[in-house]
Amino acid sequence: MKIDIFNHIFPKAFFDKMVEVLPGGKDMHKRVRAVPSIVDLDDRFRRMDEFGEDYRQIICLGSPPIEVYGPPPVSTDMAKLANDEMAQLVAKYPDRFLAFVASLPMNDPEGLLKEARRAVTELNAAGVQIFTNVLGRPLDKPETMPLFDLMADLDCPLLLHPARGADFPDYKKETRSHYEIWWTFGWPYETSVAMAHLVFAGIFDRLPSLKIITHHMGAMIPYFEGRVGPGWDQLGTRTSDVDYTVLLKQLKKRPIDYFRMFYADTAVFGSESATICGLKFFGADHVLFASDSPFDPEKGSAYIRWTIDIIDKLPITKEERYAIYEGNARKLLKCPASAQS
Repeated sequence: MKIDIFNHIFPKAFFDKMVEVLPGGKDMHKRVRAVPSIVDLDDRFRRMDEFGEDYRQIICLGSPPIEVYGPPPVSTDMAKLANDEMAQLVAKYPDRFLAFVASLPMNDPEGLLKEARRAVTELNAAGVQIFTNVLGRPLDKPETMPLFDLMADLDCPLLLHPARGADFPDYKKETRSHYEIWWTFGWPYETSVAMAHLVFAGIFDRLPSLKIITHHMGAMIPYFEGRVGPGWDQLGTRTSDVDYTVLLKQLKKRPIDYFRMFYADTAVFGSESATICGLKFFGADHVLFASDSPFDPEKGSAYIRWTIDIIDKLPITKEERYAIYEGNARKLLKCPASAQS
C-alpha cells in the first residue's frame, strides 16, 4: 500500500465557515480556494483512482493556519469544526482516507491542548498539524511548548508545515515580498528556522521520543548539511553580543545529530535530486511518502504521479521502499490494522 501522509482538504462545512469568517482571502488563501479537489470529493476521488486501489491518503487542512481566522473562541471553534468534519470523512470513506491530522488553535494556549487531546483520544487523529510560527512568534515560546510534552506523552507525531505570506519582506527596507519569493524560498527557510529553534531549545534532550515530521523533506537542512554540521559545531564564534558557546555545551549531542531526529516527507514537487539529498540525510527509516496533493499544476494528480515515479526508481532496497511508502507511516501514525493491505 502507498500511504500518502500529507494531503490537504477543506471539508465542505469547514470551507463554508471559512469563507464566512474570512471572506477576503489573499495570497495562499486565494491559492487554496482555487483548487476544486480540495473541497469537491468527486473530483478528488477521480484523481485518486488514477493510482489504483492500494493508494490511500492521510488528510489535513490546507493553509492558512487556524489562528489566522481570529482570536479565541473563533480559532478554537474553527479547529473543532475542522477536526470533527475530517474525522467524519475518515469514517465515511475508509477506502480513501486512512486517517486525518488534526488542526489546532495555536493562539489559544489552553484550547490547543484540550483540542489536541480530544482529537487524538476521542477522534483518533493520527497526529496534529502545526505551522512554523504562531502569528509571527516562534514555536519555542512558553505558551506553545506544553503541546510538545503532550504529544510525546500521547506518542503521537506533530506534522510541521511552513507559514509565511507576502507581507514578510525579503529586504529590511521593503514592506513586502516580491515574485512569490515568500513561498518559493521563504517556506523552506521558515521550516528550517522552526527546526533550529526547537533543536537549540533542547526539545530532543528533554523529549527524546518526540516525533516531528517536517514537510517538504526537511526543507533546507539536507542541502545545508555542511553548515548544520561542522558550521554549527562552531556556534558562538560569529556572535559578539550573546555567548552561544554556553548553549552548545549544554546540548548532549552535536546540533546535526538532533536535526537527524526529525522525520521528513517526500513532498518536493517532483524533484528527484531533492528526494535523493533528503533521503541520504535522514535515512529511509525517517522518510515518509507524501505528495502535497492537490497543489500541483493539474490540481490534484501530478505531484502524486511524479513522487511515485521518483520513489519507484530510487536505487534502494525493497525493505527501504516499503518503509517509505507504508512502514514508517504505520509505525508513526498508527494507521488502523483493518485498513492494511
